[in-house]
Amino acid sequence: MFRTYGFLSTYPPTQCGLATFTAALLRHLIAAAPGSEGRVVRVLAEPDPDPDVAGGTPVVCRMAPGAIEDAASSLNDCDVVVVQHEYGIYAGRDGDDVLGVLARLRVPVIVVLHTVLTAPTPGQRQVLDEVVGNADAVVTMSEAARQRLVAGYAVARPDGIVVIPHGALPAARPARRSPTDRPTILTWGLLGPGKGIEWAISALGALRDLEPRYLVAGRTHPKVLAHEGEVYREKLRDHATALGVADLVEFDPGYHEVDALAELVDRADVVLLPYDSSEQVTSGVLVEALAARKPVVATEFPHAVELLADGAGLLVPHRDQAAMTAALRRVLTEPGLAAGMSDRSARLASALGWSAVARRYRDLAEDLLTARVAVTT
Repeated sequence: MFRTYGFLSTYPPTQCGLATFTAALLRHLIAAAPGSEGRVVRVLAEPDPDPDVAGGTPVVCRMAPGAIEDAASSLNDCDVVVVQHEYGIYAGRDGDDVLGVLARLRVPVIVVLHTVLTAPTPGQRQVLDEVVGNADAVVTMSEAARQRLVAGYAVARPDGIVVIPHGALPAARPARRSPTDRPTILTWGLLGPGKGIEWAISALGALRDLEPRYLVAGRTHPKVLAHEGEVYREKLRDHATALGVADLVEFDPGYHEVDALAELVDRADVVLLPYDSSEQVTSGVLVEALAARKPVVATEFPHAVELLADGAGLLVPHRDQAAMTAALRRVLTEPGLAAGMSDRSARLASALGWSAVARRYRDLAEDLLTARVAVTT
């Protein structure tokens, strides 16, 4: 059946994980329901000097701070709406502009939660409680996030919370490597404090005998760039120099389109997620790494604990450079370990692919539409 799917989210050309997620979900959702259409209300941090919506894109409206009425009106022309919720993208106190849109929607609403905090401020808690209360269905991308939401927030209908994983592209063919290639450790994503890159750099000195290449790929997060420029990246360069490992670290600050990123990941021997935060219940980078069947070393943030439980990667304590060094050495040198991790990742890959994820969103949307018809007849 043909459907019109509405999306409320950041969206390209904005460069952030939410925008990338929405673009991929829209594309694969339409592919899963041929003949259907996707319409995006693109969330902006500030008023757009060029309000005209360019042709040839799914963007039908731009939501600047306070521009609630137009956003809701555009979304009400759709059959079902998918609202992305993340702290910091919506205007108002604790992002409460989103509540004005939700209150005006007359069609079924799926809210996708990208962050569920264990210790929110009172304002953050109130906003998320109301976001959940205004949704017909709530999606979390990990069981840890679902449990945290049910335990810590005002959830009237726990059965209305659905776990659907973050999507990923199918694994490409393994890159051909030369026996003389240096082992590559890869961290990618938008850069900023809290990514834990300094701990990864600190772990490299004890691996010098392996001559690793640590590649840190990705631009500085736009909000970090606006407030402090490239201070964090420069601190990391200085840190590497001070430790005498600058020759082992390479920064690639470019923005990588899908094909270029896939090539980077293919050439990595291990993906390292050294994040500081113990709050992270969703990691698109982790999902992409597993879908690409790459060995992973990650700190013990909730999404990693959940997805790596059966041996697809190694977990290390936060901010523990010795444990990080030991884990990386094991992956790079222990016979059969990396191959075993790749085999375990392959078992997860089919459920993590964007096509499978999009079908689950399609089925959820159909369930909501069917329930809405049943209530009104």
